[in-house]
Amino acid sequence: MAIAVRGSRGGGSGGVGAGFRSFFSYRIFISAMFSLLFIVTVSVLLTSRPPTTHHHSQSLPGGANVYMHRTFLALNSDPLKTRLDLIYKQANDHITLVKAYAAYAMRLKLENSRQLKMFDDLAKNFADLNSKPSYKSSLFETDGNLDEDVLRQFEKEVKDRVKFARSLVAESKENYDNQLKIQKLKDTIFSVSELLGKAKKNGALGSSIAAKSIPKSLHCLAMRLVEERVAHPEKYKEELPKAEFEDPSLYHYAIFSDNVIAVSVVVRSVLKNAEEPWKHVFHVVTDRMNAAAMKVWFRMRPVEGGAHLEVKAVEDYSFLNSSYVPLLRQIESAKMQRFSSEKTMENVTKDGSNMKLKNPVSMSMLNHLRFYLPEMYPKLHKILLLDDDVVVQKDLTGLWKIDLAGKVNGAVETCFGSFHRFSRYLNFSHPLIKGRFNPKACAWAFGMNIFDLDAWRREKCTETYHDWQNLNEDRTLWHLDTLPPGLITFYSLTKSLDKSWHVLGLGYNPSISMDEISKAAVIHYNGNMKPWLDIAMNQYKNLWTKYIDNDMEFLQLCNFGV
Repeated sequence: MAIAVRGSRGGGSGGVGAGFRSFFSYRIFISAMFSLLFIVTVSVLLTSRPPTTHHHSQSLPGGANVYMHRTFLALNSDPLKTRLDLIYKQANDHITLVKAYAAYAMRLKLENSRQLKMFDDLAKNFADLNSKPSYKSSLFETDGNLDEDVLRQFEKEVKDRVKFARSLVAESKENYDNQLKIQKLKDTIFSVSELLGKAKKNGALGSSIAAKSIPKSLHCLAMRLVEERVAHPEKYKEELPKAEFEDPSLYHYAIFSDNVIAVSVVVRSVLKNAEEPWKHVFHVVTDRMNAAAMKVWFRMRPVEGGAHLEVKAVEDYSFLNSSYVPLLRQIESAKMQRFSSEKTMENVTKDGSNMKLKNPVSMSMLNHLRFYLPEMYPKLHKILLLDDDVVVQKDLTGLWKIDLAGKVNGAVETCFGSFHRFSRYLNFSHPLIKGRFNPKACAWAFGMNIFDLDAWRREKCTETYHDWQNLNEDRTLWHLDTLPPGLITFYSLTKSLDKSWHVLGLGYNPSISMDEISKAAVIHYNGNMKPWLDIAMNQYKNLWTKYIDNDMEFLQLCNFGV
């Protein structure tokens, strides 16, 4: 009974247990089969992979396969090959380092330096190690195990070169760092210099535009004077010439200008400082446009002290025509007009301080009247030329008493050191100039010049001027200006005057000594910063404004701000 009962229970439960055992046995069998299959697959992959070589120029697998590839390499690699990889990497790192310093050396223009040669040789020696036959066959192109002795020798050579490279870099690093700083500083200075050059050119252009423009007050003044002439023609009839205009015993001045207020200041400053003003005669020549305004001014405000003044237009001198005057003939040519415009802009961008204030085409004849003084005033023996931007501070009659020793022109020289010599104004690369003049000869100033007209006629200076003006038609001997042809015309015919007679630079130089200015007979506002312009230098302006005739009603009406 008992046995039967146990048997019955065992039979029932044994069936179920047998089922579970069968299930688990099957799972174990399946797992074992998969494990065996995985091992076989891995074994096949490892045995079928081609032998790994150490050609480091080959690219490694990328992406997700990199990790598995390195794992397989590690499973099948020779420990010496890992060591070789490390040595090779160290060598490559130092090759890169020495090449970088070699590049620095080339950038610093040290191509011939000892360091550059050593860096280049070192980089080459590193690279040559790989190509040595013993290393190439035993380390880099073998499929078997590496030769440890050869590897040790390779490692020793690499370490020697690494040690030398580090030593060389340590020796040169500080020097190269300083050189790089110096080079950067030079680059910065060059960049700033370029910006400064551009700023100077822009400033010169702006200054030239401001200098050549007519201020509103001056334009207003000219219009008021012409309006007065039109409104009262009976008051401004032409006067007959006075005998004093041709009297050689008097002190004669020539002033060529289109600026009414400037001429007025020159005349007033002469007479205010003259001991015998009634002996002074002024010959004012202007262009046709401003002749009426100039005549009305001096009719409304007659010269003081019994002095004499005549106003004429350039057109009143009939001999000044294109058939006689080379410059007029050149001005009338289209080529000259085009050249003048281009040259004006070129001079502005090069050096604004030397720019002439007036348009060379429209004002050239008025500027060049100074070369025709003997023909304009045939009965005179001496005449003093004054520019319209000067102020007279002392009696000038002493100039007529100076013995010019047969010279034509009495002028103050302007050269000091190597500045303002003939080489600055004339083209000495041209054979005509080079063969005739001394480049180191001292230049002199136009603006206050005493001329001996008898000596002028004897030396035929006007003919000399014409000859050179014809030769310079293509503007290869000098650029547009009056001083270069003056230097040529009166070469060896100019007597140097004491510097106290004529002080220049008040129109561009802010550092002229006030003591020097106070001792000068004539001060000259040559440059762009004319005293009647807003851009004038304040420290010099009052020396000019104190001679303005402020009682002139039109100055007040035109708000002449001086």
